[in-house]
Parts: sequence; C-alpha cells; structure tokens
Amino acid sequence: MRVGSFVLAAQFPGQGEGEALHRAVRSAEVAEESGLDTVWLAEHHFVPYGTCPSAVTLAAMLLGRTRRLRVGTAVSVLPTVHPVALGEQAALLHVASGGRFSLGLGRGGPWVDLEVFGAGLEAYEKGFPEALDLLMRWLREPSVGADGERYKFREVPVVPRPSEALTETGGPEVVVACTSPSSVRLAAERGLPMLLGMHVGDEEKAEMVALWRRHARACGRPAAEIDAAAHVSAGVCQIADRRTDAAEALMKAMPGWLKQGLEAHVTVDGRERRMRDPLAYTELLCGLHPVGTPRLCADRLAATSERTGISRFALLVEGSGDLAATEENVRRLGAEVLPQLA
Repeated sequence: MRVGSFVLAAQFPGQGEGEALHRAVRSAEVAEESGLDTVWLAEHHFVPYGTCPSAVTLAAMLLGRTRRLRVGTAVSVLPTVHPVALGEQAALLHVASGGRFSLGLGRGGPWVDLEVFGAGLEAYEKGFPEALDLLMRWLREPSVGADGERYKFREVPVVPRPSEALTETGGPEVVVACTSPSSVRLAAERGLPMLLGMHVGDEEKAEMVALWRRHARACGRPAAEIDAAAHVSAGVCQIADRRTDAAEALMKAMPGWLKQGLEAHVTVDGRERRMRDPLAYTELLCGLHPVGTPRLCADRLAATSERTGISRFALLVEGSGDLAATEENVRRLGAEVLPQLA
C-alpha cells in the first residue's frame, strides 16, 4: 500500500496566504521524513479554499527540497493552460527529478478562471479530450504537431524528451481526476489511472473502478495494463488517541475553511452552483475516512483498499488548520499507521 498526503495549502479563517503556503511546504518536508510515498498538490485560482495557483511550480520547489518523495499534482487544471506548455513543464520535472514527478490532470469547473486565462467555457465543457490527447502525445513522442479544433500548429521537436529519464514508462506518470461516468470512460479509453475524490465513499469508488476496468477491456487495452492500473483514492486523515478528539479537531476547523473557500468560487457564466453545507460535509468526511486512533485509521485504509481494489491514497492531513498539529498528524501517520499496513 502506498500512502501519501494531499496538500491544498488551505487558508483557514484568520490566516494569511503565506501561512497557508508555509504549512503546505512544511507538511511535505515532514512527509518525506515520515516515510510517506507521495505528496499530491492541489491547484486553485482566486479562492482561499487553496492558495496554490500552480501545482507544477510548487512541485518543482518540493522536488528540489526532497530526495526520495514522489511529488504529484492533484490536479493541474488542463482547460486553463496550453497542453504543450504543461507538457514541457511535466517533462522538465520528470527528467530533472529522476522520475519522481506525477502529473495529475483535471477538468476543473465552470469558474471565472476560464475568463481570466482566455480559455472560454467551451474549453471546460468540450475541450478536455483534445487537450488531454495532445498532452499525452507530447509526453510520449519525439515530435508533435496538431490539427484539432482548438490546437493547430506545425510539427515541433519535444525538448526535453521525457524518455531521457531512466524510468519504466519513459515519461511521467499521468493520472486523471474522475468525478463522473464520462470522465471514467475517458480515462479508461486512454489506459490512464484515476484520482477519485474525497467526497465519495468506498462503494461509489468501487463502482468507478469496475466501470473503468470494463470500459478499458471493451476498448482493447492490454490486460496487463488494466491489472496494473494504480488508481488513487483521496481522503482525509486525522489521528488522535481517541476518535472523538480526532473528529473534534476537524469539526472545529474545517467548516469555517469550507464555508469561506467554497463560497468564493465564481462561475464564468453566472450559473447557480449549489455548495455543500460545510458542517454536514465535514461530518461526512469524518465518517468516510481514516479519522481516529492509529489502529482505526489503519483498519479504515485497509478496508477501503479491500473494497475498491485501490492501494494508493492521497490523504488531506492539514484539516486542523494548525501547523504544529499538521506536522504531528503527518508524523503519526508515518510512525503509527504505515507500519500496520506493511
């Protein structure tokens, strides 16, 4: 089982953006010290829900500060960036880090980001498959040209080529955030593993994995590739000597963060967006994920893995909103939970 942290650089009420980013960096450094497998970095624009606007930039910094840890984006929002620009950055990090970078991709939402970056709503609603395919070609081929609906350019060489790094894949790992059957099918058609969100439980994740496998087989993907697909399950982890204490730490801090963070999202076209009730959402997360004693957390992770077939986890560890508590949470995850999963 491969357990990593999920870092949003969340800005809790009363905190500055620098404080949120410092906690994100420190939690990643402690993750390496504590034996975690990967740090997954979220990306958001213009909202305190997450103060990191460029997951690949923060990934570059953390790859430079660590020696063993894998660093991934969860996710880089593809509709708001040119696929070749992101592909060049991913190739650079892959080669320079010796293959320790994972590129997580997502469609994002119908937010004002699309207006600010000039992508337009169509890039979100229809353009993701074209952008994804162009990006994958960039990461796998020696030269690339494009003649699609959105992207058109003459063939150019790929520099640096991701295959320069001595890894089995010849390029960075790519995972796709999936929240619907259509996105599951898109990932399956391309043989790309999924990143499944923390808002859904084991039963729904198991159904999505089963759908991915069925569709991948129907598309003729190799059996070995299907069996080896390393999907990632996002969740929340808070460790304490008593489950009530762990849940209380999250219930005190997360609703305020969720309220100010989620309410700050602005849609590009004025459409109404129903936001989750922050208190009820926090209660849901406490019930779905490893929140409690080290033994309970280990059992919860093992149970999720058994039910879903997923053995990789990206766990939100900063739910208390406090730097010292976050560092302690990560250290306990490494020292008291991981040994029980070996």
